[in-house]
Parts: sequence; C-alpha cells; structure tokens
Amino acid sequence: MSTDTTDQIPGPGPGNPVPDFRAPARVLLAAPRGYCAGVDRAIEIVEVALQTYGPPVYVRKQIVHNHHVVRRLEELGAVFVEELGEVPQGATVVFSAHGVAPSVHAEARERHLRVIDATCPLVTKVHQEARKFAAQGYDIVLIGHEGHEEVAGTMGQAAAAIHLVSDEDEAGRVRIPDPRRVAYLTQTTLSVDETVGVVDRLRERFPALAGPRSDDICYATQNRQAAVKALAADCELILVIGSDNSSNSQRLVEVARGLGCQSHLIPDAAALDPSWFEGVATVGVTSGASAPEWLVADLVEALRERGAREVREVPVVPEDVHFALPRTLQQDARGQDAQRGG
Repeated sequence: MSTDTTDQIPGPGPGNPVPDFRAPARVLLAAPRGYCAGVDRAIEIVEVALQTYGPPVYVRKQIVHNHHVVRRLEELGAVFVEELGEVPQGATVVFSAHGVAPSVHAEARERHLRVIDATCPLVTKVHQEARKFAAQGYDIVLIGHEGHEEVAGTMGQAAAAIHLVSDEDEAGRVRIPDPRRVAYLTQTTLSVDETVGVVDRLRERFPALAGPRSDDICYATQNRQAAVKALAADCELILVIGSDNSSNSQRLVEVARGLGCQSHLIPDAAALDPSWFEGVATVGVTSGASAPEWLVADLVEALRERGAREVREVPVVPEDVHFALPRTLQQDARGQDAQRGG
C-alpha cells in the first residue's frame, strides 16, 4: 500500500544552489542511516490515509521532524496543524510519530475526529511503562529534553508521577518523596552515552532504582550512532543530514564531535559551507532517522561533481525492522482498493 516517492524528488533548485568548493577525494557513507521503521510507518500512514479517505487529512504537529518530508506531504493534501482546535469537527487527523498525551485523544473524541495514531511503537512502549510504574506507586524520572514532543506525550501518561531531567546535574538534584519507589524512563532519541551517565547518577542516589525491561533508546538511534562512531575513526568531517528540530540528528552530530571529529547538521546539500572542507581528505555522510534518502543522494552527487573520486558505504549494523500500519487503516484501504477494482 506504500506510495512513497521521496527518492524521486529533485534536489535543491535554482533558488537554493549548492555552493562551489573542492570536495575531499573520499566519501564514506554510514550504514545504516536515514529512515527508521517508525518514521517509514508514520509517513506511509499519511500517504495511505490520503489515498483512502481523500484530502484533506490533518496532521497534528510535524508527522516526523523533517521539513522536506512535511512539504512533500503538504503537496499531496496533508494539512499540518499545531493543535486539534484547528481541525474541523468530524475530520480525519493523524497523530505524529512522537506520540501524544491521553488528553489529546480525549479532545479528539470530543470533536468526533477520525484518529489515526502514527506513534512509533517504540514510543508506545515507553508510554506503557510510564503508566505501569505510576500504577504501582512509583515516582518516575524521565530522561529527556524539555519541550520535545515525545517528552510531552510521555509526561502526559502520568503527569503527577513524572520528573523530567536532562543531564547528570539535574539527576543529582531531582527530589523524590520515597527513594525506595523510584523508576526511570528515557526519551528514545537520546545519545546512548549521554543516557548511561544520567542513569548511573540516579543509581548512586537511589540504589533501588527500577527501570524498563529493556533499554528505551530505540534500535535506530543506537545503530545510527554506532555507524557514526565507525566513520569518525576514518574521517576528518562528518556531515549529518537532518532538520534542526530532529533530536536524533542532533545527537549524531554530538556523537561525532565527542570523538574529536568535525561535524555539522545540514538540511540539504545547499547548506554546505566551503570552509568546512579545508584540510579534509575524507568526509563521512549520514542522515537522521527522519531524513529521506534522496537528500543523501543529492549530497553525494554534489561531492562527486566537486572532485570526490571514491564513494564507499561502511556497513556497521544490518536493519530489517518493519512496523505494520494500524489495523483499521489497513482494513479501510483494502475496502477502498476493492471498490476501485470493482
């Protein structure tokens, strides 16, 4: 049912030319990079909803944090809104991959909206853990970034029980009524190294600290960071393609810089700065989990046109994860296909 055509979209046009520079001779491509299963599913949900129900299909917040993806879906008939008050009663609305609080679902019911929930299943798992710990009487320390949509959705699962911390200093100051009844959860897109330090600090203060059955940092975050670490050993510069509001893309830059490698986040090839390439013999290229592959292809083509002679992929971790579409959407899409076929 997928209608994903992002790989066919042309790169920067005349209004956004790629600057002139002399590219390094060698380009290394991180593998894996780009779309994760949760992002791929969320984008496909919007595409299939548009095919099945017809435009407009409203989307609360950005479906994923990438401006190019949002713009393409707008061209197909998606309408992005900040809050449900902007959605006409009875309309179809998609909730983004980052998840929402229960209060948002309640508001949607009050407005008689047809809801399609594109929350990443790995984020849903964190929501379930939050509700479980709260029901068992635990205070929950959520490791994440204030203001991020995923954090807002998770905190809404058990607002009275959750305490947000973003680093080791805040973990050292957080106040918990009963140190024997405290658990932790994490935003899925954080740096593995960053999270380990915060959890260690919490364990020092709360020896009885409980946690999820498995690490909440998603497989895609871990794999893409592992790929960046592999590139950093052979590159003087690593370029990360992604939007500036993409947490996982920002973390990739931080991982590279933490290993002493120059790194920059760019939305597309037009954002390149020629000065970055001075003294660089090998450049690494990767992309955040919400960045389409055609952006990587555009960047590689720009590097080839400017002198890169060797372009090689560096495989680190294989990925074969796939998340199914919501059952109701699948059923409605099959029904629509049957009607067209009949």
